[in-house]
Amino acid sequence: MLARAIPVRSVCEHHLLPFVGVAHVGYLPGERILGLSKLARIVEHFARRPQVQERLTKQVADWLAEHLHPKGVGVVIEAEHSCMTLRGVQAAGSTTVTSTLLGVLREDARSRQEFFALTGVHG
Repeated sequence: MLARAIPVRSVCEHHLLPFVGVAHVGYLPGERILGLSKLARIVEHFARRPQVQERLTKQVADWLAEHLHPKGVGVVIEAEHSCMTLRGVQAAGSTTVTSTLLGVLREDARSRQEFFALTGVHG
């Protein structure tokens, strides 16, 4: 199961500037399943405080692994950071992509490739 393009809005804890993008969150069911809207709520829960994108990605994946005990978890976040577009290098349009893969999605190349293909991200 994969929910694509969940809106992500947070504030970079280093620069106190916003970053905005989308999260692709998926898991291979194990013991429990989760309603689709809950995936968006989990992303929003961890994004609401000052954050770094790498930690946000891992927190969402770890929460799903801990609470659902799935066979695999994949989280990809693609975001544009204001610190990159408004200050310093001013690289407008650049995005940062982070991913966390757990279980089968980390261990099995075919499952990992299928997950990235479904997200539209080349892994």
